[in-house]
Amino acid sequence: MDTHERGLKAGHPAPDFELKDQNGKDFISGNLRNKRLLLSFHPLAWTEVCSQQMQSLEKNFDVFESLNTVPVGLSVDSVPCKKAWAGSLDIQKTQLLSDFWPHGEVARMFDIFREKNGFSERANIIIDEKGIIAFFKSYPLSQLPDIGEIIDFIRQMK
Repeated sequence: MDTHERGLKAGHPAPDFELKDQNGKDFISGNLRNKRLLLSFHPLAWTEVCSQQMQSLEKNFDVFESLNTVPVGLSVDSVPCKKAWAGSLDIQKTQLLSDFWPHGEVARMFDIFREKNGFSERANIIIDEKGIIAFFKSYPLSQLPDIGEIIDFIRQMK
């Protein structure tokens, strides 16, 4: 089985969830109706490709904001781990969400949790203003997602 073909599909309603960000603040996905939401799942903090993926969100944060889109990073790492990692990467605007406990619950909701590894697939999911998945793409674990592709897709949603 090609594991990067898993997950929910575009057109499906996105499950609502609540997680803590790197600062321990509640993030409630259902509170973001009337905004787009970019869920950028990454396997684990402190790894090179995951770091580059989260830095690309931070670097383009203002672009996302201008497109009425909230970008967030998600992984199974704990809140203290996320806080230390965000500090090391100088991430100040982008929320990094902890899907730590129940372990990988949100990744499971989107059907991208890798049981044998204990972490999620690498994936980008765009949820529209009405809570419907507009874009869903998984990537090989070693591949950095193309942030330009994501921004172009969001621009075309207007």
